[in-house]
Amino acid sequence: MTWSAVAQVVIAASVAFVWIVRLENVEREFIEYSVPPLVRNAVGAAKIALAAFLLAGLRHPDLVLVPAMLMALLMFAALIAHWRVRHSWQRSIPALVLMLLSVAVAAQAFQGLH
Repeated sequence: MTWSAVAQVVIAASVAFVWIVRLENVEREFIEYSVPPLVRNAVGAAKIALAAFLLAGLRHPDLVLVPAMLMALLMFAALIAHWRVRHSWQRSIPALVLMLLSVAVAAQAFQGLH
């Protein structure tokens, strides 16, 4: 298994854990961010769908580039949300790590296309 495949699994598992197992925490954070529930649900659905595409990309590498880029974008938005409400930098670490992993996976997928 390549480092990129491991990163895809880590990203997908992390998203599933946060958006399924720890949903109550997500709900509290989005209230703190003043984001409506409909937007929260759309973000969650998008992240879960992108995670599923990253997992599908383990068998079909051509599916990886766009979901990885979009996941990086959503993680960047999460960082901005943390910074807007002045969370400690420690609370931003998971989003930062997932964003960097997503960028690395996207870069690897892009190289694989050329």
